[in-house]
Amino acid sequence: MTISLPDLLLYCGALLILFLTPGPVWLAIMARALSGGFSAAWPLALGVSIGDMLWPLVAVLGISWILSVFDAFMLVMRWIASGVFLVMGGLLIQHAEAKIDRDNRLTRPGTWAGFAAGLLAILGNPKAVLFYIGVLPGFFDLRAITWVDVAIIIAVSVTIPLIGNLIVAATVGKLRGLMTRPATLKRINMVAGILLICVGLIIPFV
Repeated sequence: MTISLPDLLLYCGALLILFLTPGPVWLAIMARALSGGFSAAWPLALGVSIGDMLWPLVAVLGISWILSVFDAFMLVMRWIASGVFLVMGGLLIQHAEAKIDRDNRLTRPGTWAGFAAGLLAILGNPKAVLFYIGVLPGFFDLRAITWVDVAIIIAVSVTIPLIGNLIVAATVGKLRGLMTRPATLKRINMVAGILLICVGLIIPFV
């Protein structure tokens, strides 16, 4: 390993600050946790972690030109992500009065929907790759790092946001589980649906 421990710790601190900055992923995690508890939110966090693995690798390899070559692809991904969240939010509002444990349409199609939504959210967000391309050279000499260093950088880039997202999902899911009154559940579903729609509206423009 050629990267120093202090540099790695500083990078971890930057990742923590990035995680603590609310954005579309936060809204999506909270919305799915409110609608279906932790079981509905963890797949989204896992999907986000795939992007958190990809973008540092892109930055480390120094192939930022991919973004210009595939501008159209990125644009399509952002609009697909937007559509996914708009549909999910609309379904949630449409079925706001249904009991969550009885109506899985609120988070249809379950685990895969959450994973795909998380993946689309992170791949459709150019700020993610811009962060990694802008930050990594400031912490590490990318010309001198080894593949062991790359593996460590990717590992912390995935682990810190994933743990944070899972904590948010578990916390919100636990609070949701304490709310059983139909009127309360309806309000939760409405809020969750609005949050998902907000994510869908924000993604194309971030």
